[in-house]
Amino acid sequence: MSYLGRNLDSLLKKCKGIFTTQTVVNVAEQMISLLEALHNKNLIHRDIKPENYVIGYGSNFTVVYLIDFGLAKYYKDSEGNHIPFIEKKGMIGTARYASINAHLGHE
Repeated sequence: MSYLGRNLDSLLKKCKGIFTTQTVVNVAEQMISLLEALHNKNLIHRDIKPENYVIGYGSNFTVVYLIDFGLAKYYKDSEGNHIPFIEKKGMIGTARYASINAHLGHE
């Protein structure tokens, strides 16, 4: 963590709640690419929020990183089959950023 800079939430506060259009496009493109790379490895993060995206430090200040894989889970088994749908499971992740299905207890 000492090699990484601030998270997106603290950066937005530092910028008084306003990112430029170019910053939003650059950050969004990297966020989507990170999630795509994770999903290509059959993993889901399950705790996506601004605090879990951080920027690089020093010369890497334009690079966005995804952190905190404590709730990550494989959504496909080794044979490529999707995990079964589970109802009435406790909510996973941060309630503020969770999907409606997560709030309903669906996994």
